[in-house]
Amino acid sequence: MSVVDTLARLVAFPTVSNQPLVELAGYVAERCEAAGFRVERFVAPGEGKQNLVCSKGPRGTDGIVLSGHMDVVPVVGQPWTTDPFVLRQSGSRLVGRGTADMKGFIAATIEALTKLPTLERELVLVWTCDEEVGCLGSKDLVPKLADRPLPRLCVIGEPTSFRILRMHPGHTAVRIGCTGRAAHSSKPDLGDNAITKAARVIDRLELLAADWRRDVRFAELLERPFVVMNVATIQGGSAINIVPDRCVIDVGFRALPGMVVAELVEQMRARVGEWGAVELLRETPALLTEEGGELEGLLRPDASAPGTGAASFATDGGNFAALGMESLVFGPGSIDVAHMADEYVDGGELHRAVDVVTGIVSRRCGRG
Repeated sequence: MSVVDTLARLVAFPTVSNQPLVELAGYVAERCEAAGFRVERFVAPGEGKQNLVCSKGPRGTDGIVLSGHMDVVPVVGQPWTTDPFVLRQSGSRLVGRGTADMKGFIAATIEALTKLPTLERELVLVWTCDEEVGCLGSKDLVPKLADRPLPRLCVIGEPTSFRILRMHPGHTAVRIGCTGRAAHSSKPDLGDNAITKAARVIDRLELLAADWRRDVRFAELLERPFVVMNVATIQGGSAINIVPDRCVIDVGFRALPGMVVAELVEQMRARVGEWGAVELLRETPALLTEEGGELEGLLRPDASAPGTGAASFATDGGNFAALGMESLVFGPGSIDVAHMADEYVDGGELHRAVDVVTGIVSRRCGRG
């Protein structure tokens, strides 16, 4: 089977994060088992959710981890020109949901498994669920792996066009609830308008975001070297003739490495004041890996650009740091087309990824 055929099989599983992915996980596990890997399935919260850990070679010999997520983002409302879950070739482009982010890397790794030399160090493949909704799969998996020896070096195969990225911000989700008092809209003075309070909250969040933009860090790596805030959703009210008694705002912000998320949340609470109650929903950690390390040296022969950079998006690497892993983000495809309609990976880049994975593993885990 070619890498394009494998990618077509992976794309055909509609593993949007709100759907089960056991069928895709079963296919990936089957391919890994056929290549002689030990496969462990870890059930994760939610219907049909699981993570896979596939390993081969002598246990505890500090080889390398390759990791990617099996879920994809939704396609609803996007102007796809063809079925997003049927791989389509358009010139050199292989079009389909998840081709870049990040089933292309999974397909290339699966195809590389049959090309590997005898492994003198352990190769571990970690395939996660629910990465697209806050790296929830890896968060659930990390404590389950805490007592086993795992390789220190980890490649997160997100689409970087084969640039080596050693840092990224985290992502924190916060919910702000504004409580009012319902009344008939003909007598609004008898009520307390929660949406009006929410408007005041948003004004204060904009001022806080402006302050955060002035705290510049990692300017040599990041295009936006500050905490980025996004007021993402707002829901409130029930009818046009009722003063709304409830309004909820969901906000995301991206803390930089070294920042304490709890302190940023407290800053938000202080700004919002009496207008709303701030609740922390989830936190995905930032990532910062030291420059010039052993893993960077392994990736350097296949890198598309000199030096290292940073990703603007969060990855499972932030959670894996709790296991002592040193992660770099490196893989085929471009993040610029991820999550968009007609997402694609270049066919030449996909084929190259098979050779890249084979080379990395051979240098780290093979004889010699």
